[in-house]
Amino acid sequence: MKFVPPEKIPDGPASDLMASAPKELLLKTYERMKKSRMWEDRFKDLFLTTDELYGWFHAYVGQEGIAGGVMAMLNDDDFIASTHRGHGHLICKDSDLNKMSAEIYGKKTGSNLAYGGSMHITDRSKGILGTNGIVGAGYYIIGGAAYGIKVRGTKQVAVCFAGDQASFGSYFFPTIRNAAMYKLPAIFVIENNFQGISHPSAVSCPTKQISDMVVGLGIPSTTVDGNDVTAVYAATKAAVDRARAGEGPSVIEAMTYRWYDHCNWSGAKEGVTGAFGLPYRSDEEVRAWMSRDPIARYKAWMLEKGLATEAEFAKIDADVQVAVDESVEFGRAGQYPEPEMGLERVYATGKVAATQFFNGVGFAS
Repeated sequence: MKFVPPEKIPDGPASDLMASAPKELLLKTYERMKKSRMWEDRFKDLFLTTDELYGWFHAYVGQEGIAGGVMAMLNDDDFIASTHRGHGHLICKDSDLNKMSAEIYGKKTGSNLAYGGSMHITDRSKGILGTNGIVGAGYYIIGGAAYGIKVRGTKQVAVCFAGDQASFGSYFFPTIRNAAMYKLPAIFVIENNFQGISHPSAVSCPTKQISDMVVGLGIPSTTVDGNDVTAVYAATKAAVDRARAGEGPSVIEAMTYRWYDHCNWSGAKEGVTGAFGLPYRSDEEVRAWMSRDPIARYKAWMLEKGLATEAEFAKIDADVQVAVDESVEFGRAGQYPEPEMGLERVYATGKVAATQFFNGVGFAS
């Protein structure tokens, strides 16, 4: 293995920076990550034990430190574009959990009226320009969003999340090159979990780190421990400050590890976190990374620094459990779309034009 982080968040400038943040933000970051973890683990059990659900589900479990650290630096009107493994990004940017659950259930009460599903949830009210089943497509989306920000002259930023394999596709370099050329307020976050569907990213990367691939463009690029929330937070602050000041884009490569299979639940069991017995990675490797759980490390760091108490964490955990349970019931109770809805929002003209379906508002007819 190229990289395994320490079991504890180390002291240093990143730790000191985040420790100086308001307590409300520190606890909110924990709550967001915990909600993402508990929501996905709940749906894992539902997929394994019921026949209520179908379709693809790419779990973000194990990578929550990246979404948590980045979103702690963003505003509601800042844009993000996500990936097929995007639930954690949406949850950490405070998208509606009830509507997300309904979307997974394929109900009309879902975030996108059941048109999106797991890989295409969109919530423009939070600046979320969608999860995406096309690997790397978020680069182009964020390039456009960042250009729009520059034209309007606002202080927003646009953040693209993408996996390691997306960095070797056709969207990556052209977008970053143009962002550098026009000094766009864009931040490109590479979530390097070492593996594509079933092969290591090292066989595709010509440089030691993916972030090294953009050095020639003269923009800041850094590699951090993605399971260290403080390191992600500090790197994001530098990138956000640069973008809001009109100085252009940055690249952050965050090293992390997914605990489940590429998608769905091979090697997973009800009530057990993590997938084991997969042919392309060892159980020892999985356990090594699980012992560097970004949520557990962050909680331990806060307790050690005296930034929060066990009682405060216990209350958050209990509240999150209630929110997750209520969201599942909300999703389960919703109505399925009528069959004729499959013919709506397909063409630019017709019963309902395809001009707008985000969040179920603004329909043209």
